[in-house]
Amino acid sequence: MNRRYFIMSSAAVAAGAMRASALASPNDTVRVACVGVRGQGNSHIKQYAGMPNVEIAAICDVDESVMARRIDEVEKLGRPRPAAFTDFRKLLEDKSIDAVSIATPNHWHTLQTIWACQAGKDVYVEKPCSHNLFESRQIVAAARKYNRIVQHGTNSRSGEALREAMQKMREGLIGEVYMARGLCFKWRNTIGRKPAAPAPSGVHYDLWLGPAPKRDFTENRFHYNWHWFWDYGNGDFGNQGIHEVDIARWGLDVTYPTKVSAIGGHFMFDDDQETPNTLTVTYEFNGTGKKKKMLVFEVRHWISNHEAGIGGDKPGNTVGNIFYGSEGYVVIDGYGKYWTYLGKDQKPGLARAAGGNNWANFIDVVRSRKQPDLNADVAEGAASCDLMHLGNISYLTGRTLHFDEQARKCVGDDEANKMFTRNYRKPFVVPEKV
Repeated sequence: MNRRYFIMSSAAVAAGAMRASALASPNDTVRVACVGVRGQGNSHIKQYAGMPNVEIAAICDVDESVMARRIDEVEKLGRPRPAAFTDFRKLLEDKSIDAVSIATPNHWHTLQTIWACQAGKDVYVEKPCSHNLFESRQIVAAARKYNRIVQHGTNSRSGEALREAMQKMREGLIGEVYMARGLCFKWRNTIGRKPAAPAPSGVHYDLWLGPAPKRDFTENRFHYNWHWFWDYGNGDFGNQGIHEVDIARWGLDVTYPTKVSAIGGHFMFDDDQETPNTLTVTYEFNGTGKKKKMLVFEVRHWISNHEAGIGGDKPGNTVGNIFYGSEGYVVIDGYGKYWTYLGKDQKPGLARAAGGNNWANFIDVVRSRKQPDLNADVAEGAASCDLMHLGNISYLTGRTLHFDEQARKCVGDDEANKMFTRNYRKPFVVPEKV
């Protein structure tokens, strides 16, 4: 394994920084590489393909058939044919690439972002930006050390309606906001059981595993279903739910909790899934003036009712948030809609439906270099990811965690603290020093 694939020289970092800092004009073309393009990564491609003066310069995927299909699709859109890479480290050697847009499995997000920052690239990284609490700290450290623009894929942060809802709550629309709920009720069927088998032709399975332990290939541990295995994913809390916990934390105006308690399990199905498909996590915070605030996050995996009108009139998923205040409550449905009920009579109040574009915001800031203009800066993403990680650790240990924000540890709980990181498979190691 050649170290030059993933540890950039100071000259390479400088060259990348020079290239990025030159993007001061809206007429400059931003050259983006899309990484991991089977599912959500295809959405990245479509977003960039619709933007003026943005070129999809490269496609990177460990599945050659997926990569080839996406390259052909870009060309059919009338765009230049992107370069092809199966090894992310080789992609980073191309100094003409300004930014990378990462939609690989969760266990790769932090390491690929750190490598990209070291190579002088700006980064759009899908949620969750980290696979554990240690990675949350390291990804932010890398973004700051190398002065990179790093946007987190919590798209709601760029939604116009949601940004308005947050501002209105700050202004006192529903009085003192003391509690939030995040709802992730998605009707997910069983994944069944799949035996070990050879990896399909054209799949670079060792590269796919990366930091994770070496295990036999199975269909259930690969495309999409990797979400339900601790080696790679974080359950539906880290899949769909990270959006809702981020919105809940945003609306409560809090960062780290003092207490975390989770209960749940893998109910109803007998299959390969390791992560819980039903989960309730409760968080306690010291808010402004030390007034306590509460956040409740819920996952349900099967048939469920809607709540507060989220999800509409027909049976199906219920994905959103509810904020409770002394003078009313705010309901958020998905990423682009909110409405309110005010007073004891619960009279309908302000409401709005308007989306936004997290990728466009990222490209704007890549050009301007004004990091505070990012709607979903990686530091905000990492803090929300840490709530998710703490909830999963509470579930796994089976007990309440008492978290010390200053020490970044669970008080008196060595077992929980050991779960803040993992054993990395060499050479795919998230570094102690970035």
